[in-house]
Amino acid sequence: MAETADRPIRIVHAVRAPVGGIFRHILDLANGQINAGHDVGIIADSLTGGDRANAALAEIAPRLKLGVRRLAIHREPHPSDFLVWARFKYLIARLRPDVLHGHGAKAGAFIRMLGRSKRFIRVYTPHGGSLHYPVSTWKGVFYSRLERALMNSTELFLFESAFARDTYQRTIGTPTAGLVRCVFNGVTAAEFDPVTLAPDATDVAYVGEFRHIKGADLLIEAVARLRGDGKPATLTLAGDGEELNALKALVERHSLAEAVRFIGHVKARFGFSKGMLLVVPSRGDSMPYVVIEAAAAGIPMVAADVGGIPEIFGSHQEALFAPNSVDAVAGAIKAALNDPANTATRAKALRERIFMHFSQKAMVEGVLASYREAFARR
Repeated sequence: MAETADRPIRIVHAVRAPVGGIFRHILDLANGQINAGHDVGIIADSLTGGDRANAALAEIAPRLKLGVRRLAIHREPHPSDFLVWARFKYLIARLRPDVLHGHGAKAGAFIRMLGRSKRFIRVYTPHGGSLHYPVSTWKGVFYSRLERALMNSTELFLFESAFARDTYQRTIGTPTAGLVRCVFNGVTAAEFDPVTLAPDATDVAYVGEFRHIKGADLLIEAVARLRGDGKPATLTLAGDGEELNALKALVERHSLAEAVRFIGHVKARFGFSKGMLLVVPSRGDSMPYVVIEAAAAGIPMVAADVGGIPEIFGSHQEALFAPNSVDAVAGAIKAALNDPANTATRAKALRERIFMHFSQKAMVEGVLASYREAFARR
């Protein structure tokens, strides 16, 4: 297949869970590819995402010439996987894509199990996925072996950060048959508009999923530590997820009911408005959208020194703190709140960096250029 002026590329994005940053990435990429004149479709799990995923897919569906397909794809290996994969294979045969782009471990496995085709290239973006499991665990061993078995059944690896690329090559290996490229996640022009601080803003805000790897518990512990040391910090937690009840119990255990509030899942920019300082306490991450979005909006922020986050901050490494450490989170919050002028100056400089290197336009162009290169290489 070769792209021509009168023949758009037929692109199918496949993902297991239509939630979080990975889903945001797919929607932004799909919209950008459609704007560039290509035909796009999405295959996603039907078991997760709830009303928000349904609404997001319903919104983009009229633009998707290859449509939206939902399959019941379980997160872990499941007895139904073979039947789901057979259904997946049937859909691909009907959609006849030129590019089959799998996002995350399971969708990435599905697309590469289809085998080499003269009709389409197989593209894989891990988004962390199986790389989050340490190779010292049985899951880590299982997933690393599966990744290694599928490694050379991939025409193009697209990583959203140098960290993700390096982690893959260190734990899985260096692909010999497929092209490897890094393309940063990007945000839209509207996301560079400033955010107005809400009248009821707390000292600190968290915006994201409530999962262990995201570290919201560390932030609650840090607020408790600060208050115990005489600094009456307050916190807004915007999000939801599997650890919601555990986090609420942690707030009760530290008697923080008057200092910490939960406002549920909200749009990121609304969540940003609810705190004078955004804290991203992740134990592990690749290239989190929440950091790019906040930086684009000029939000004062400190974040864990993990994954691809340092690549976003560039020369502003003083805003990063050691991961998985309550003391480090508390220290970074205290330093930022005690010097608001310096924190604001850094936020302004970081916004300019995002404008230069992390736009949606650059992301879409980089991904399409990588597709073309993979076609030419094949």
